[in-house]
Amino acid sequence: MDNLEYWNKLKQPPKTALKTIGGGRLKGMTDIKPQWRIQVMTEVFGPCGEGWMYTIEKLWTEPGANGEVIAFALVNLWVKTGGNNHAPIPGIGGSMLIAKEKNGLYSSDEAYKMAVTDALSVAMKALGVGADVYLGNWNGSKYMDEPAQKQLPKSPNINAQRQRAIDMIKASGHDIIQAQADYNKAKEAGACDEALDILQGHIDSLTDNGGQ
Repeated sequence: MDNLEYWNKLKQPPKTALKTIGGGRLKGMTDIKPQWRIQVMTEVFGPCGEGWMYTIEKLWTEPGANGEVIAFALVNLWVKTGGNNHAPIPGIGGSMLIAKEKNGLYSSDEAYKMAVTDALSVAMKALGVGADVYLGNWNGSKYMDEPAQKQLPKSPNINAQRQRAIDMIKASGHDIIQAQADYNKAKEAGACDEALDILQGHIDSLTDNGGQ
């Protein structure tokens, strides 16, 4: 089996699954909507509880600065492939239970839920869920490390090409070697067929005249 088989199936969320973080130290960075993670796990491994599942192993709190309290969760993520259950993938996540805001301390009744969601996202990263976003490669519409397409030089105006060919003929005089060199330069520069025909005609005339 290709070691990146599941990684490649899980790595790229659609633009609709992405959101920009609006505040805090991560302001401006891209986050992934939790429900998409559940959706893509279901698409690849099957329904939750059958093809994959998770267990909450531990919930606890830790004191933070200035009276804040952080809620933490430890989860184990399990996946089944080929009919086999595999070893659990652990993940630890956290969220503010009591946060200091401008009007004082604020308590969240969703801190443990958010900590579990965060822990799941950590565990799913090991499988490659949303990997392209975390690697900074994917912004929802294009790969960030894709080389910029080279701008092809615009074809010169046909009349300008013709005049250039005429100027080259005049400069070459009656030297067959110089005329041939001018033809090669014009061809490499992508001159139009008309210009090349003029040069070729001049070369032919010089050849017929013995290079005089």
